[in-house]
Amino acid sequence: MLDFETLLVALTVVSGLLWLFDRIRRRSRSPGARVNWLVDLGRSLFPVIVIVLVVRSFIVEPFRIPSGSMLPTLEAGDFILVNKFGYGLRAPVTHDLIAPIGDPDRGDVAVFRYPRDPGQDYIKRIVGMPGDEVTYFDKRLVINGEALAVEPMGRWSDGDGFRMRREKLGDDWHQVLVHEQSPDAGFSFTVPEDQYFVMGDNRDRSSDSRFWGPVPRDHLVGQAFFIWLSWNGGPNWSRMGQLID
Repeated sequence: MLDFETLLVALTVVSGLLWLFDRIRRRSRSPGARVNWLVDLGRSLFPVIVIVLVVRSFIVEPFRIPSGSMLPTLEAGDFILVNKFGYGLRAPVTHDLIAPIGDPDRGDVAVFRYPRDPGQDYIKRIVGMPGDEVTYFDKRLVINGEALAVEPMGRWSDGDGFRMRREKLGDDWHQVLVHEQSPDAGFSFTVPEDQYFVMGDNRDRSSDSRFWGPVPRDHLVGQAFFIWLSWNGGPNWSRMGQLID
């Protein structure tokens, strides 16, 4: 089954060929002659499709959050925008690097292609950079032997047993959820070169690098930065227009 990106590229090629065909035939066409409807449609749609392809592939792309794995930062039903050029420009479909522009930072909320099924897009927070030793024990995150600073924020209002914390990752603070009764076996992992360790902010309800490993650099799609709509059975006006920390 074709994904939307592949379909968009195919539509660009087809409409572009129809546009080119029309340009060539226009030179020999007599004034007032009728234009085939398919050629006319392709000619009309080509510039629109090209703009959509360029914006979506190289500038910004919308995504919808399907689950609560990033609570409290992101909720199911949030519609977000993702910066596509911050981690480098990549070709549509093949994802080959065209221009290296920047690198991910620790703490970024990143969209990436799921390593076990690249046809799926996941969103998590980058907690481990290449070469880092990431340890998680007693619901505390330790990077290269240094435990992250945390501040308790009380109970999470939408669920029994959940507690909110502020956690300092790099130079910035963000909120996370932990569940008091969920088991915590702990782990330690050294991040390979050109890969990143990601975790959900809903620490005890997230499928992330703890279970299926790190994310390769070339699987990163972009950095989430803005909630433009929030809809889960109805609009959540308080979340719309928020920047993503």
